[in-house]
Amino acid sequence: MSCSQMAPKTPRTPRMATPLTPSLSRALPPIAQETVGNRLSRSYTLPPGVSHAQNFYNPARNAVYARFSTDDWKKSNTANFGVSEKERAEAERLRAEAWRTVRATDQRTKARQSDASKRLNERLEDIQFWRRELQKESQLNHDESENLSEHLRVLENALQHTAKPLKISEECLMNREKRIGIDQVHDNVERQLIKEVEVIKRCQGDMQKLIDKAKVQLKLNRAALHEIDKDVKHKSHSREIDDRMYHLRDHSSGIAYHPGIETVDNSTSVPQSWARFSQENILRSQKCRAASEKLRGCIDSLLRTCANDMWSQFSTVNNALNSRVRESTDAKNKLQANLQKTMGEIFDVDRSIALLRKAIADKEAPMKVAQTRLEERTRRLDIEICNDPAMNTLQREVCEIRDSIRALKDKLRAAEAALSRLNKTKGLLENDIAVKENSIQIDAKYCLGMRKTFPMDPKVGPIFSMPMA
Repeated sequence: MSCSQMAPKTPRTPRMATPLTPSLSRALPPIAQETVGNRLSRSYTLPPGVSHAQNFYNPARNAVYARFSTDDWKKSNTANFGVSEKERAEAERLRAEAWRTVRATDQRTKARQSDASKRLNERLEDIQFWRRELQKESQLNHDESENLSEHLRVLENALQHTAKPLKISEECLMNREKRIGIDQVHDNVERQLIKEVEVIKRCQGDMQKLIDKAKVQLKLNRAALHEIDKDVKHKSHSREIDDRMYHLRDHSSGIAYHPGIETVDNSTSVPQSWARFSQENILRSQKCRAASEKLRGCIDSLLRTCANDMWSQFSTVNNALNSRVRESTDAKNKLQANLQKTMGEIFDVDRSIALLRKAIADKEAPMKVAQTRLEERTRRLDIEICNDPAMNTLQREVCEIRDSIRALKDKLRAAEAALSRLNKTKGLLENDIAVKENSIQIDAKYCLGMRKTFPMDPKVGPIFSMPMA
C-alpha cells in the first residue's frame, strides 16, 4: 500500500519554527506534517499561496471487468466445430479398418490352423522313426562295472573332504563383510577369496558331474534295456496324443476354451535335445565299455588337478591377506599422524576465533559514540541543522566502523566454518582409524588365524590313495 492510500493518522501537535518570510510560512507545512509520503507525492515546488496536494479516491479501481472477449467466444465455437468434424472422420476411418481387420484375421486363422496340422504330422513321423530305432536296441554291457564302482567310491570320498576348505573360505568372506565404512572395498584379498571359493566349487562341480556320470554309466550297464523301454513307452504315449490332435477340427467334439494356455510352457526339451536323448540311449548301450574305461581315466586326472589347484589358491590367499594387513597398518599410522596435525590446527583456529570476537566487541563502543553524536546533533534547531564537515565526518565514521565490523564478522564466519570443517575432518580421521583397526583385526586375527594350515594335505590323503589305472 502506498503512502497516499494509508489511513490518515491524528497529527501530533506541530513544533513550529520561526519562518524566514510570511509567504514562506504559508507555503511550508508544519514540521510534523512534513512526512515521507507527502514528499513523495509532491513532484514540484508549490508556489506561494497554494495549498498542499490532496489524495483523491479513484472509483474506477473497483470496476468489474469481463472475463472473455467476443473474439474468444467465436474462437471457442470454431474450435468445437473443428473437433466435431475431426472426430466424425476418425470414426469413419475406424469402421473401414475394422472391416479389413475382420477379413485379414479370418484368413490368417485358417492358414495358421493348416500350418499347425502340418507340423503335428511332421512330429508324428519323427516320433515313429525314433520309436522304431529304440525298439531295435536291447544289448547291455557289464564288463566295466566293478572298476567303475571303485573309482566312484574314491571320488565321493574326495568330494566330502573339499567341504572343510570351502567352509574356511566362506567364513573368511563372511568375517570380511564385518568391515565398516570405506574399508568395505573389493580388494585383492576379496578377489582371491572369491576365486578360491570358485576353484573349490568348480572342483566340487566337476567331481559331482563325474559322480553323476559314473552312476548313470553303472545304471546303464545294469538296466539299459529298462531305460530304452521307458523311452519307447513315452514316445508311444506322445504319438497317441499328437495323432489325436492332428485329426482335431473345428467341428470335433471335446474342444473347449483354455484361457492362458498359450503362456504355459512346461517344456523339458527342444527338438534337438529330444532327439539326442533317444540317440544317447542307443549309443550308451552300444558303447558302455569304452565309456566306462574313459570315465575312470577322467576321475583319476580330475582328483590330482583339483588337489594342486586348491593348494595353489590357498597359498595365494594367505599372501594377499598378509599384504593387506601391512597396507592397513601403514594407512592407520598415516591417519594417526594427520589426526595430530588436525588437532593442532583446531587449537590455532580456536584462538583466531576468540581474537576476532574480541575485535568485534571492541568496535561496539566506537560505534555507539559515533551514532550518539549523530543522533544528538539532530536535535539542533532551525538553521543550525547544518550539513557541516563534522556531520560528514561522523557519517563516514559510522560507515567505516560498520564496514570494519562486517569484515570482522565475515572473517569470523569463515573461521567458524573452517573450525567446523576441521572438527568434521577430525571425526572422519578418528572414524577411519577405528575402521582400519577393525579391518586389521578381521584379516590378521580371524582370517589368517583360520588359515595357518591347509585343511587338505595335497600329498597325503584320500585324493592320492587311488590306485593307478
